[in-house]
Amino acid sequence: MAGPEQDQDGGEPGSVHVILGSRKTRVVLTGEVDAELGQELLEASADAEASGLPVEVDVRNVTFMDSTGVAFLARLASRSPSKLVLIRPPDLVRFLIQVTSISQVLRVVEDDPGIDHTLPDGSDDGSDGPGGGLVA
Repeated sequence: MAGPEQDQDGGEPGSVHVILGSRKTRVVLTGEVDAELGQELLEASADAEASGLPVEVDVRNVTFMDSTGVAFLARLASRSPSKLVLIRPPDLVRFLIQVTSISQVLRVVEDDPGIDHTLPDGSDDGSDGPGGGLVA
């Protein structure tokens, strides 16, 4: 029997969160990024695009990604006002972006540039944690 932190296949269920700041938008992907997250990925893409800000995607905790995740990254890269930044991709994600050639339309960074804790209206979100400005 799978525990609450695992899906029926034994992997971590996926999640997507959008953090809107005043200077950039961060999308955080974790666990298994597959068709199960399809609707959430569409909503995250719409939120990131609507912000009109540069977008970075934190993928360091992705344990699995299929074509749904690759399509999401390609969509973000094509609609972002600047080059999409991918933060600390694990080997699986590196392989997928290389074989699909989307590595040419994004920039991979190993050092986390940090979260923009200033809300889009210019005010401080009042939190000390990494979840400030969390949208989805």
